[in-house]
Amino acid sequence: MKATLSKLTIVAERLLKDPLLDLIKNEGATGYTLAAVEGEGSRGVRASDWEGRNIQIDTIVTPTIADKILDKLSAEYFDDFAIIAWVVDVKVLRRSKFAIEAAS
Repeated sequence: MKATLSKLTIVAERLLKDPLLDLIKNEGATGYTLAAVEGEGSRGVRASDWEGRNIQIDTIVTPTIADKILDKLSAEYFDDFAIIAWVVDVKVLRRSKFAIEAAS
């Protein structure tokens, strides 16, 4: 049976890799996909040999967990780092493979 969850995507400076992975795991994500990426945005191309490529982290979580992660990203990183994030609804099979919210 299909279930609707949230796919959270974060694109950030690679120096944030470990803190961001800790954040998503601490908030309840059970897994993630990590890739080195490059691109161009509102500030042009951000690339240099010293900075290296950006990272992209994708994780599928419940909407509540996605909101918690976004709130922490906004509070802790948006002012000082090159980072963007977005959430889309996705349909998944085997919901139990993804983040499960703790009982309240």
